[in-house]
Amino acid sequence: MSDQNLICVGAIAGSFGVRGEVRLKSFCANPEDIGTYTPLFSEKGDRSFDLKITRAVKGGFAARVVGVMTKEAADGLRGTRLFAPRTALPALPDDEFYHSDLLGLNVVDTSGAARGKVAAVLNHGAGDILELRSVPNHKGSVLVPFTQAVVPTVDLSAKRIVIDPPEGLFDDDV
Repeated sequence: MSDQNLICVGAIAGSFGVRGEVRLKSFCANPEDIGTYTPLFSEKGDRSFDLKITRAVKGGFAARVVGVMTKEAADGLRGTRLFAPRTALPALPDDEFYHSDLLGLNVVDTSGAARGKVAAVLNHGAGDILELRSVPNHKGSVLVPFTQAVVPTVDLSAKRIVIDPPEGLFDDDV
């Protein structure tokens, strides 16, 4: 399975209890939907994970993974990111995007000046943020709020994002 056809939908955060359940963190808009995409795959698509959510727990879900019977085996999966085939996921409205679709896109401002490439899409609780790298005349990364006001255009077919950066965002250019 090609990793280009896989979308990250969650991760295993470690064991839950002593009987082989895992603590599952969902990245889905409706967190419980992660259970409907099974089997899930490793990032390279070379391992599959059949899982069943057993109950909601603080910060996610407890789940059983076929073949995982002990706490030690569950702990061994800690940090495993879980991917679903793009074809299993719902189509998105025009103004929504899977994070993986944004990675690597060129970013220009409203005047057409190059502003870098999307290196990551971050979310620390207050909304999505685009991390731009390869920013001309700038060392390091620039963080851009992923809002309609700041990012008026995402053109996946042209592999380009147009931003209208807030005043001062690129003033620290060096």
